[in-house]
Amino acid sequence: MVSPLHDVPDRILVQRAVDGDTAAFGEILRRHSSLVRAYVYRIVKSVADTDDVVQDAFVTAWKQLPTLRDPSAVKSWLMRIAGREALALATRRSREDALDEATLPPSSQAQPERAAIQNDRLAALSRALDRLKEDQRRCWLLREVAELSYAEIAEEMNMTDSTVRGLLARARASIAIEMEGWR
Repeated sequence: MVSPLHDVPDRILVQRAVDGDTAAFGEILRRHSSLVRAYVYRIVKSVADTDDVVQDAFVTAWKQLPTLRDPSAVKSWLMRIAGREALALATRRSREDALDEATLPPSSQAQPERAAIQNDRLAALSRALDRLKEDQRRCWLLREVAELSYAEIAEEMNMTDSTVRGLLARARASIAIEMEGWR
């Protein structure tokens, strides 16, 4: 059976959800959850972690829905929230892995200094990503983390391939400058 909200535009669903209509929010999630799940899975590479991240992202979205400036852009907004949640989990996991390696007996390949350097490098990358313009950061994440093609990114972000290439070039240049000390 098709939902009575099936044909209602996203912007109206968002407005209704902000007013407390949980069915409207449920329809937003139904429409966009498969894309969000696929995106998150490409980042975290685990079904269980994907479930946790998507759930956290949707809880965050529900709480922050009144802050959404452009209700018609709810899909990309959900993707940003989910991407941040996924990257936060990936960063935590990376740090945990580095700490696990640091607790192993010293070897020529696993040293505490290496773990500390890796953690600092990830923190620097995170700061560099935070300094990017939103569209640049999203393009970079979709390309480098989610491994989408330029055409897929263009479709997801509703822009041309050449715009995606330009945004990626600027994002990569900014990140390269920010990460100069890590070369």
